[in-house]
Amino acid sequence: MSSPLTPQVLADPVALTRALVDIESVSRNEKEIADAVEAVLAPLPHLSVQRMGNTLIARTDLGRGQRVVLAGHLDTVPIADNFPSTVDAQRIWGCGSADMKAGTALALHFAVTAPEPKYDVTYFFYDCEEIEHEFNGLNKVAATHPELLQADFAVLLEPTFGIVEAGCQGTMRARIRLTGRRAHSARSWLGVNAIHAAGEVLSRLAAYQAREVEIDGCLFREGLNAVRIKGGVAGNVVPDLCEIEVNFRFAPDRSVEQATAHLSEVFDGYEIEIADSAPAAMPGLGAAAAKGFIAAVGTAPRAKLGWTDVSRFAALGIPALNYGPGDPNLAHTREEHVEIEKIEAGAQVLGRWLVG
Repeated sequence: MSSPLTPQVLADPVALTRALVDIESVSRNEKEIADAVEAVLAPLPHLSVQRMGNTLIARTDLGRGQRVVLAGHLDTVPIADNFPSTVDAQRIWGCGSADMKAGTALALHFAVTAPEPKYDVTYFFYDCEEIEHEFNGLNKVAATHPELLQADFAVLLEPTFGIVEAGCQGTMRARIRLTGRRAHSARSWLGVNAIHAAGEVLSRLAAYQAREVEIDGCLFREGLNAVRIKGGVAGNVVPDLCEIEVNFRFAPDRSVEQATAHLSEVFDGYEIEIADSAPAAMPGLGAAAAKGFIAAVGTAPRAKLGWTDVSRFAALGIPALNYGPGDPNLAHTREEHVEIEKIEAGAQVLGRWLVG
């Protein structure tokens, strides 16, 4: 069976976006798309290519003064009656079109068509970004071969609708455990209802004033919300246990430890268990390559209100930004699509910055 990634398709970021969308690659099922990308990259004389599972790392080694990263994930969320793609005069519709095969297509396009970039480039095409972090291909590279991530600057081609989104929020999930005493509901005065005890916790959340902080001209807005409540035994039992799960999105000026301490203050007097967390990333706008990239985009950056893999680079001291043609508000929806003009504009931006 012939590859859909023909030379003609690779030369056109719009056609390449559609071709990638038409390779089904729900998380944990990226072998077909990884095989197709590897078949394109492996023969190119200006790239050295490594494969780790379904993650591909392609590098130039031209002796340039700086190294930059372009990274895009290959996987998508589960299909929602939006595969294969459809297209009209203005948009490509389909699972993963915005998040983030349009951005990944830009990276693959330049990996193929720009053998003499101004910087040495490391291209990452990685798997399992949309599921638990332990499966994330970039996370595995960071854990086993962190030297492959080393660079002066990185661009994650996540959907930003063509605007630079700097840094990212940190994220933390915590469980607040409320206990009581079980009893028959007909004799409820003999027990203590743990679900009723949740009222005070929910009142604190409702009254919580989320902080806003400006860093490098980018306004980060924090958020603390209940996202799940679990409790109850049976229809005739006063429950003795209730758990409230909260999600805290915190600005880059807080570490994970500081975020944990803040939750302890907000829920003082309650038992708290931190379920998982991921650090924030500072905007990183001072790097020379970052300044050049922002100049190529031509608009002011804004804060990334969400968590992305820029955090992995920030943890290694590498400034990183988010930039891609997709609309983040369409990610993971049945109506997911990407504007063709945004793909074309993104290709022009990367061309100005990477090739000149």
